[in-house]
Amino acid sequence: MSLEKLRADYADLQQSGLKLDLTRGKPAPQQLDFSSALLGMPGESDFLDENKVDVRNYGGLQGLTEARRLFTSLVGAPVEQIVLGNNASLALMHDVITYSLLKGTSDSTEPWSKQGEISFICPVPGYDRHFKICEDYGIRMISVPMLEDGPDMDEVEKLVASDASIKGMWCIPKYNNPTGTVFSDKVIDRLAAMKTAAADFRLMWDNAYGVHHLTEEKIAIASILERCEAHGNPNRAFVFASTSKITFAGAGISAVAASKANIQWLLARMTPRTIGPDKVNQLRHARFLKDENGITALMDKHRQLLAPKFQAVLDIFAAELSGIEGVSWTTPKGGYFISLEVPKGCAKRIVTLAKEAGVVLTAAGATHPYGKDPEDRTIRIAPSFPGLPEVQGAAKAVALCVKLAAAEAKA
Repeated sequence: MSLEKLRADYADLQQSGLKLDLTRGKPAPQQLDFSSALLGMPGESDFLDENKVDVRNYGGLQGLTEARRLFTSLVGAPVEQIVLGNNASLALMHDVITYSLLKGTSDSTEPWSKQGEISFICPVPGYDRHFKICEDYGIRMISVPMLEDGPDMDEVEKLVASDASIKGMWCIPKYNNPTGTVFSDKVIDRLAAMKTAAADFRLMWDNAYGVHHLTEEKIAIASILERCEAHGNPNRAFVFASTSKITFAGAGISAVAASKANIQWLLARMTPRTIGPDKVNQLRHARFLKDENGITALMDKHRQLLAPKFQAVLDIFAAELSGIEGVSWTTPKGGYFISLEVPKGCAKRIVTLAKEAGVVLTAAGATHPYGKDPEDRTIRIAPSFPGLPEVQGAAKAVALCVKLAAAEAKA
């Protein structure tokens, strides 16, 4: 198609009055409706947990036993090695890093903040909010490529073995944001076993999408906690999860799992911060979700709503973008995102074109540390929130913007 025809089609698109937002992986209102029964729980009189403790009162820093039990399979740990938080697992990640900076980890000789420059490994494309925590606290970020089975382990192993300033690594091991990558068991084993120059190195294991399947295949991955224990590095990993995209994104519960020593360390750090979490919300979640089977049944409903939206985007990209040099996209089996790769130097232009046509996308560069994609190629697509017709319209609009930007770059 000629550049002139593409520009004419784009002018028509601008006149069509689109107002669509594909910026973040928000659950759609219909998904939130699946959990509306939570709003009536636990009721006016039935507020005792399984240990006959009144959840309306103070205390219970680690979280209710029955609510922690919901997470055992998801985080790969027993209830005694799980701590619950409120709706955002990101807050728990932030706290673990902040406590490590201020107090040091259970393996540190002194706080990270007194050890000179601190660095984190960041697989890319990755999650912008992980990067924001590092940026806010002056933690240097080192990018490594995300491959088909996880991060480039040859590069990771070389870096952590030679640089004691590297104190941690961000990982989204299942249905990575935004690529949908699933870490292979081999990669997980290498992460657990690798030699690190820093004795207090930590894996920040964000298992945000552990049960968020888009197909009937329910992919399982190795337990990082078990593998770290087996390789003599029991304190290496902190595993995070939440119900934010299971029940209510703004009113779920979060969890962190770790070794016994790390849990003791974390609870000691939390003691000055809070007298306890929202146990009423924990109780309602325990009663609503019930067990692993209850979670599976609920997530099947989510899949049935989400999968057609993702398939619509994939079908439109295949029809409109196949064969264009430098353009590719992921086909995730779970999670909330599709990663679109465009010709080098075109991502910012495409995001601008889309915005001016009424389709708001996540900023180009958000998938890389400091908001800078060195090749200006990656765009994160989030199809979850709009309805199916809107998703189809947005995907067609994005495809046109890609074709126009690619043609402009060649002109």
